[in-house]
Amino acid sequence: MRYRADTMLLGALRKALGDLDAERILPPALPEPPRGRTVVVGAGKASASMARALEQHWPGDLSGLVAVPHGYALPCERIRVVEATHPMPDDVGLAAARDMMTLVRGLTRDDLVVALFSGGGSALLPLPAGGVTLEDKKSLLLQLLAAGANIKEINCVRKHLSALKGGRLACALGPARLVNLLVSDVAGDDPSVIASGPGVPDPTTLAEARQVVEKYGLRASVAVHRHLADEANETPKPGCACFSRSCTVVLASSQDLLESAARFFEAEGVPAMILSASVEGESVDVALVHAAIARQVAAHGQPAPPPLVLLSGGETTVTQRESGLGGPNAEFLLALALALGEDVEYVALACDTDGVDGGGGIAGAVARSDTLRRAQALGLEASRMLRANDSHAFFEALGDALVTGPTFTNVNDFRAILVFRSSQATRTTKAC
Repeated sequence: MRYRADTMLLGALRKALGDLDAERILPPALPEPPRGRTVVVGAGKASASMARALEQHWPGDLSGLVAVPHGYALPCERIRVVEATHPMPDDVGLAAARDMMTLVRGLTRDDLVVALFSGGGSALLPLPAGGVTLEDKKSLLLQLLAAGANIKEINCVRKHLSALKGGRLACALGPARLVNLLVSDVAGDDPSVIASGPGVPDPTTLAEARQVVEKYGLRASVAVHRHLADEANETPKPGCACFSRSCTVVLASSQDLLESAARFFEAEGVPAMILSASVEGESVDVALVHAAIARQVAAHGQPAPPPLVLLSGGETTVTQRESGLGGPNAEFLLALALALGEDVEYVALACDTDGVDGGGGIAGAVARSDTLRRAQALGLEASRMLRANDSHAFFEALGDALVTGPTFTNVNDFRAILVFRSSQATRTTKAC
């Protein structure tokens, strides 16, 4: 089993991503066609694949627009696909957001809007509200990312500075019917957080957005402060009439991915345990917890004996201290390797299911019991590179970086640790 452990981990990832392909998950959730028009809107890393699947399975006429990051476009015949930048928004995304709002205005009760949103959608639809500018929003996003803010905090601010997010899309399309079909990239699968919830009620408040700005000491423009201080700019809440003809379905999530991977391992004869689908926190801290669990499995057979695969999802963050090139998953693995050393025999894989781990062109990496020894032979200082947030360079130098290219989905991070046993031959026992 040990010689094929890497292959097994990669096979589990491929199988799980295949199970969440839009062609499989979207058709069963499609609504009945309306008497009037069908308009499709959407944004995110899975939106083009969902749009293509919708076109292939929709019985009537339709038109629309979805925005995706560069590299995530797929050919569609009736739905326009626009590529914009991510995570930093650009003028192309701004124009797409304006066009989207134009598409949904003037519809009737006989019309239907199908909204296809997934992770990455927030940055792709940067339509500022009021006197706020795109540069204002980009500045705040850069500061929030550098400070290690979580996605809920980032989206809370985004929604309250947007003319489209936080339920405002739903307000614009009435009295048409709205069906939200979502692929979740957030812990807990809250529809109001996915792509900043353009078509669903927003439970967050202007006061909370102001608290995020204060918490991280963000430098914001006068226009931003003025907008967040005006209660007239509050987002629509649950119970608002604009949501009376809407419904929401989460098509795929981190939990779905992990359950598929667990089934793969079980079929291979290796027990798998899902720790959580909604892990959050600093990558280094999360790695230390996972390392402690792996040690318990290897040394004591708890909560189950080895070989055992530990699975988890969710989204960790990195507070950038230096200018190294890395991402949450590679940083998790580097911290895990340092925490486990060679005391535990293991192979671990961590990656972002969208194919991009933070910045750069890798999705994640693979770490093993010999990772630190091989790094030392190459003159790589693992501890120093972790402090420098330079995890991508570390794993690329070892040849252990994972490159997938665009996956056309996004269901958060995937972490799998295959634990064999403790390398310690003896255990300390109490004296008689």
